[in-house]
Amino acid sequence: EFQPHDQPPADLKKTKHFFGPATFYCVETICCPCGVVEAWAKFAKSESESNILAFLNKVYPTKESRPDYICIDKTCQLLKHIAKQGHWPEWSETSRFIVDSYHYQNHRKTDILCREWCNPAPTDGSAPNLATEVSDGSTYDKQAFNTQACEQLNAWLGGFDSILKRMTPQNYNWFIHSMLTYYTSKVLARQAKKQNVQQKKVENDSD
Repeated sequence: EFQPHDQPPADLKKTKHFFGPATFYCVETICCPCGVVEAWAKFAKSESESNILAFLNKVYPTKESRPDYICIDKTCQLLKHIAKQGHWPEWSETSRFIVDSYHYQNHRKTDILCREWCNPAPTDGSAPNLATEVSDGSTYDKQAFNTQACEQLNAWLGGFDSILKRMTPQNYNWFIHSMLTYYTSKVLARQAKKQNVQQKKVENDSD
């Protein structure tokens, strides 16, 4: 059973008998657009808006530490929650919340809040840092940042799902942290290699 990302979480079903190990609902991650993992946490029962907001407040405790943009698959619901809880004034001063491009295309076009506030690449000039104009024979708009970094990480972590289900909580925490550290090191190595290639190209062009 899948829960639409632009819908509130469904009520948890209570079971009288459950013959299996206790599990966490999901692992929540925060990634930079380049793919570097900044933080992670386990959500016990649901990926609720209150859990997400608490996670963000823990990772970014001060206004100075908050990023300019925060990209989440269910930003629409999170924004509503932030507004209802009275936190919108403090967050609106520092960050703009957007939906990643993959999930944005599946959100309702009639959702005005989502379309006006959560667009990952608006072309009306309201967020010039999110969309850039590229000329390659013809001129077209292009997303300036990778908004699917966390989704790409989740797909990679999914390959270890069968292993993680059989681990004790302590081993689970160690394994997740180790794999995320490894993933980040690979991202940084790839960036360094790309930068070296670009630097050599510049040096060759200048000769």
